[in-house]
Amino acid sequence: MEKLSVIIPCYNEENFVSRVIEKVLKTLAGLHIENEIIVVDDGSTDSTPAILESLRTLHNNIIFCRHEKNAGKGACVKTGLSKASGTIVVIQDADLEYDPNDYVKLLQPILDGHADVVYGSRFAGSGPHRVLFYFHTIGNKFLTRLSNLFTQLNLTDMETGYKMFRTEVLRQITLKEKRFGFEPEVTAKISRIKKIRIYETGIAYYGRTYNDGKKINWKDGFKAIYCILKYNLFSRK
Repeated sequence: MEKLSVIIPCYNEENFVSRVIEKVLKTLAGLHIENEIIVVDDGSTDSTPAILESLRTLHNNIIFCRHEKNAGKGACVKTGLSKASGTIVVIQDADLEYDPNDYVKLLQPILDGHADVVYGSRFAGSGPHRVLFYFHTIGNKFLTRLSNLFTQLNLTDMETGYKMFRTEVLRQITLKEKRFGFEPEVTAKISRIKKIRIYETGIAYYGRTYNDGKKINWKDGFKAIYCILKYNLFSRK
C-alpha cells in the first residue's frame, strides 16, 4: 500500500500557510491514497506557529514540528523526512507559488512503476505561469544547465520547489545543506544512484514578488553555483 508524505517547510508565512494547507488537504482527499502532512516551522517569529497548531488540532493527518531557530529549507526537509512514514515524499513550499493539484502529475509516473523521482518543471508543459523576473528565469536556466553538465541529466528545472521521491531514495543519501543549497545537492546525489529513474513533468507556477514575501535572492544563486561544484566534484557522498 502506497502512502504519500507531504513535507512543508515553513518560515514566517502567516498570510499563506493556512491556505496552502487547505489546498493540500483538498487535493489529497481526491487522490485516494493514504497520506500525511508534515509541517516543519523553521523558527517563525510571526503568528505562523499558532496557525499551524490550530490546524493540527482540526486534522488528524497533520504532524507539526518546530525548529527553535531558523535553520533553512534543507534542515526542514531533513526534519520532515525523519518523521515521514510514507513510501513517497513530496516537498511543498508554504506559499502559493506551487499548486497541489499538480500532485497527480508528479505521482503518476511513480505509481505506474516508471519513476523513482519526479521533478515538476516550471519551464515545461502548458500550465499557467505568472510572468515575473527575467533575470530569475535566466539564472534558473543557467543553474540547471550547469548542474546538468556535471550530472549528465537533461532536466529543464533543477531549482524547482516541486520534487517527489520514493522515500527510500532520499534515505539512502546524506543531505548536508541546511538552506536552499538543498536543491543542487539532492540533484547531484540522486544522479549517482545506480539505475535511478528520474522523470520530469510540467507544472503550473504562481510566482511571488518580494513584496509578496519571496525569500530567495541573488546570494542564493551564488550559493547554488558553489553547491553544484561542491557536490559534483569535491564532496560526492
